[in-house]
Amino acid sequence: MLRGLQILVVDDNPDTRELVSFILQESGAKVTSVNSVAEALEALVRLKPDVLVSDIGMPDEDGYSLIRKVRISEADRGKKIPAVALTAFARDEESKLALNAGFHVHLSKPIEPDKLVSVVANLVKGSQQVHCTMQFSSW
Repeated sequence: MLRGLQILVVDDNPDTRELVSFILQESGAKVTSVNSVAEALEALVRLKPDVLVSDIGMPDEDGYSLIRKVRISEADRGKKIPAVALTAFARDEESKLALNAGFHVHLSKPIEPDKLVSVVANLVKGSQQVHCTMQFSSW
């Protein structure tokens, strides 16, 4: 379903990072995983991935900081990388914060494998209908 896509996964928790990477790889994606905002920014320049999947709650710099830096760097190019925010919180406020910061979709942990794969696939397809449904549903 994700065959050939290059995905960057950012999470400071090794178990979560490994699980998310495994789920995406099993669906055919090429995954690079890193554990910090600094590593993510380097990887974004080097790899130019198709999708960014990032945890929000990380030490030093969080996922909000990452997506803001990504969106600023993209301003000149006019093309935004599809981005998925992962958080341990399922509240509407968390979802709104993630979307307002620049993420396209907010998913709460624990991650449901089928949902993650579906969200990533739909983001890449650019399906506006699915995009809106994903933004406003409360998972």
